[in-house]
Amino acid sequence: MSDNPQYGNAETFALPGLRAIALVGRDAVPFAQAQFMNDVAALADGHWQWNGWLDPKGRVQALFALLRVDAETLWLVTTADDAFDTALSRFIFRSKVRIGALPLQTSGALRTPAAARGATFARDGDSVELDLSADGGARTLRLAPGSAQPSPAGEAAWWRLDIVHGWPAVPGARLADWTPQQLSLQRLHAFSVKKGCYPGQEIVARTHFLGRAKRGLARVRAAGAKAGDVVHDAGGRDVGAIVACVGDEALAVLPLEPADASYRLGDATIDRLTFEDGLSR
Repeated sequence: MSDNPQYGNAETFALPGLRAIALVGRDAVPFAQAQFMNDVAALADGHWQWNGWLDPKGRVQALFALLRVDAETLWLVTTADDAFDTALSRFIFRSKVRIGALPLQTSGALRTPAAARGATFARDGDSVELDLSADGGARTLRLAPGSAQPSPAGEAAWWRLDIVHGWPAVPGARLADWTPQQLSLQRLHAFSVKKGCYPGQEIVARTHFLGRAKRGLARVRAAGAKAGDVVHDAGGRDVGAIVACVGDEALAVLPLEPADASYRLGDATIDRLTFEDGLSR
């Protein structure tokens, strides 16, 4: 893996599309375990996982990296806006947990982290470093006080690497139409079918055990595409949609079979690309 991929220099740049949220209190872990789609209780202190929040119909409402700081503190790093915080807070009821934005800025660099590795994050005082490196290139995500300089080129390179690896939670993505399997989030180990109940769990488990997922995520080249654009098959039928775009690359939910089918966006044929691996945690 290159320490400095083809996207330019490895300087740190601001990622204003990401923000950090804290869940704090003695019930933080049980609350998250009951609400989120991955197994929070199995996560050790100092480790992180991909995770998300579903509605009762199993559709994705938010995706995030979830960090277990300690037994009473979880941090979420997400592109979801603060409407997510408000919606999640409605389910606290009598749980001893507080939800609030962290006064930390998110920044990125296209280089190998200094200390974090894989699913283990590194903490230095109020600063935290995550390793988002994968086969497509090295990446460091940092949460820290203060601010980093903006870099449109750096941001575009960062979000394109999410597209390359099949993580659909880029700014402007349209997630709420789809289930975790339709977004192929099993590739990144982002949800569990073995833990206890959570919103949408019945839909997720039924799809998994009965093998009924007929559509999944595909990486495509689609110039001019926008999230929500409808994709058609060769016969003109609506068969999927664009989920997220960065430049001329996009993620689309498409039929899994036949694998060699041709699809169109408007008058243009969509070129299918392969995913890079290594971003699962």
